[in-house]
Amino acid sequence: MGELGAFLKISRAEPLERDPAERVHDVREFVRPLPLAELRSQGARCMECGVPFCHHGCPLGNLIPDWNDLVYRDRWREAIDQLHRTNNFPEFTGRLCPAPCEAACVLEIREGEAVTIKQIEVSIIDRAWDEGWVAPRPPARRTGRTVAVVGAGPAGLACAQQLNRAGHSVTVFERDEAGGGLVRFGVPEFKIEKRLVERRLAQLEAEGVEFRYGVTVGVDVGADELRAAHDAVVLATGSRVPRDLPVPGRELEGVHYAMEYLYDRARAIAAQVGTTAPGSPLLSDDVVTAAGKHVIVIGGGDTGADCVANALRESAASVTQIEVLGEPPAKRPDDLTPWPRWPMKLRTSYALKEGGERDFAITTTHLSGVDGRVERIHWAHNEGTPPFAPVSGTEESRPAELVLLAMGFLHPEQPLLEQLGVHRDARGNAEAPSYATSVEGVFAAGDARRGQSLIVWAINEGRQCAEQVDAWLSGRP
Repeated sequence: MGELGAFLKISRAEPLERDPAERVHDVREFVRPLPLAELRSQGARCMECGVPFCHHGCPLGNLIPDWNDLVYRDRWREAIDQLHRTNNFPEFTGRLCPAPCEAACVLEIREGEAVTIKQIEVSIIDRAWDEGWVAPRPPARRTGRTVAVVGAGPAGLACAQQLNRAGHSVTVFERDEAGGGLVRFGVPEFKIEKRLVERRLAQLEAEGVEFRYGVTVGVDVGADELRAAHDAVVLATGSRVPRDLPVPGRELEGVHYAMEYLYDRARAIAAQVGTTAPGSPLLSDDVVTAAGKHVIVIGGGDTGADCVANALRESAASVTQIEVLGEPPAKRPDDLTPWPRWPMKLRTSYALKEGGERDFAITTTHLSGVDGRVERIHWAHNEGTPPFAPVSGTEESRPAELVLLAMGFLHPEQPLLEQLGVHRDARGNAEAPSYATSVEGVFAAGDARRGQSLIVWAINEGRQCAEQVDAWLSGRP
């Protein structure tokens, strides 16, 4: 694989990013592709390591050494075929996945030296679209069996595409006005342009997948009606019940879940760049906005970072991101997360490079305000580990005119699972050990089955669920 010994001669090239001082004033994607010659050199660094631990790190089992070698040899047409063998939407993962494959790369034993797998991946698929190598693949014949997929996020879309290509007739039901799930409405335009999502949806439609947007299953279409009209049902609704903040003042106006803000921003930006979907709600004066406000983001993950970046682009008066956990170490702690495991170490998000403040080991004690509207947040430092009890004498307060709760998600929304009679596990997820639920003909995939997770897991779940549904419809064990 690659060039013999190249990893000893060629250093890792980091992704190219536009200057934070420039990009904070627009909503265009801020990561730029590496030059062609550099990509080939980076592909050459992929060593013939015998056991490619990148496969272990990637939930999709991407054939990473294979397409790294093909890029090094300038055989891009073959590279996209290898990439599509395991991944339906590499332009999504190449932009949004945190790259556990790179953390598991053998070269990452020397921290910071992994092959730039993610950059090579996104360059392969972007070139494939530019060259016209990505085309609809409708099935040669239809089986006469029908499947309803509930949810048009990455898991639902991957499942729908695989089942459709197997010859089944697939209808995707989505309560939002457009497909893509959180890739469309949660992740900002400047991380992935929504035209890329629309391009994939158009491919699925050309292959024969039917989409019904603005339809809430369980409300607009009853669960029994859905089952009666289809041979199988796949629940890919995601894990959308957010974790709340049970403190005094939570009820004040100006305290919102992160997704309320991100959805409003996504729709506002779509109107700005011309990607508003038919049926989108009209923008009103009561949308959640950070413009001119002191913003507090509670939660240190990707969702919190996206809130920070959006608030900066809205010219917030100040932006502070706080995390209940203690500050992680700067380098991989080998005693806790040894290679090839995902390292629990300090990372600075793209958003914090653009501005804002960050603090760790913070426990919010209460919120206060005037006339029913939040004005200040009150917190104390904690020890950085559970139970995160406030340390006496460390109390502080800060201005807070917009408080965004980005503390993760608990489980899928329960009413549809209850209507269907699907058993749930201890965490409230659909109980489906091998994707089949307790209800005959009803399956579950993605975050609705495994809980909040990565986009690569969602796509993998959709693909594997499709295999199980196809086997069940075909009468195979």
